[in-house]
Amino acid sequence: QVVFALNQTLLQQERLRAGSVQIPYTTEDLIKHYNCGDLSSIIFNHDTSQVPNFINATLPAREHITVQETDSYFRQELIYKRNERMGRRVKDLLGEHPEKSFFFAFGAGHFMGNNTVIDVLRREGYEVEHTPAGQAI
Repeated sequence: QVVFALNQTLLQQERLRAGSVQIPYTTEDLIKHYNCGDLSSIIFNHDTSQVPNFINATLPAREHITVQETDSYFRQELIYKRNERMGRRVKDLLGEHPEKSFFFAFGAGHFMGNNTVIDVLRREGYEVEHTPAGQAI
């Protein structure tokens, strides 16, 4: 799976560089939606932008199962499990030191789609609010 994923990622990057494929959103789109707290918008319909999209029309039919298995594995290992670990660490710190204030910073990918760090904390009973850009904390 790792070799397959690496090959597909390199092919995808080559296509992007050659201009034969375009990313469906721009960096400006990411910033706008992040600042607006709209990370579940249509451009983030997939669970994350951190996992390359291995599914494409040029793959032979026999490789589609490998693609689905690889995609599922990476989402589980690279996104969901990491979000769970980070969410538990935040919860543990807050629980161990209720008298202290904390500031936690995560990459934007950990706030997109389903099973985010925020979802983990909300399941644990915490209230999480979006603070728009420019708003004082």
